[in-house]
Amino acid sequence: MIISVIGSSNPANREHVELAEEVDRELARRDIKVVCGGLSGIMEAVCRGAKSEGGTTIGILPGRAAAEANSYVDIPIVTSMGYSRNVIVVHTGAAVIAIGGAFGTLSEIGHALSDGIPVIGLKTWPLTSNGDGVDINGSIIQALDPVDAVEKAIAAVAARSNHRKDS
Repeated sequence: MIISVIGSSNPANREHVELAEEVDRELARRDIKVVCGGLSGIMEAVCRGAKSEGGTTIGILPGRAAAEANSYVDIPIVTSMGYSRNVIVVHTGAAVIAIGGAFGTLSEIGHALSDGIPVIGLKTWPLTSNGDGVDINGSIIQALDPVDAVEKAIAAVAARSNHRKDS
């Protein structure tokens, strides 16, 4: 299984970095691969956490060189697509865990939700309604802590798989 973990390249506080590292330590302990944007900030913390437990990391890079990846990325994928690579980041994972984040993270959340990919939030964007006034509260599955985020991501993937089988 591969889970996408998203967040800011410039996290505003140390708490988000620590949450990212712990989420990915937990994913690695469960032999789940992680995909992220492959750069700095939350993305680097994600990869560092996974590597500390022997996990595998995939970085979907916005630029033209694998050397742009943080030093914890095992598999750098060069796209030359800038922020457009956000679609690839979210579609590579069976679910998305969002930690904090700025507008790039918000775009990834939007891409995931619009395509039915489960999003688990850990101190990330609160969404309550769309532009048409439709209540979308609860579209992001809120997690209490890193272990809860991983467990909810795994459960969401299983539920999505079962739903596809029943369709």
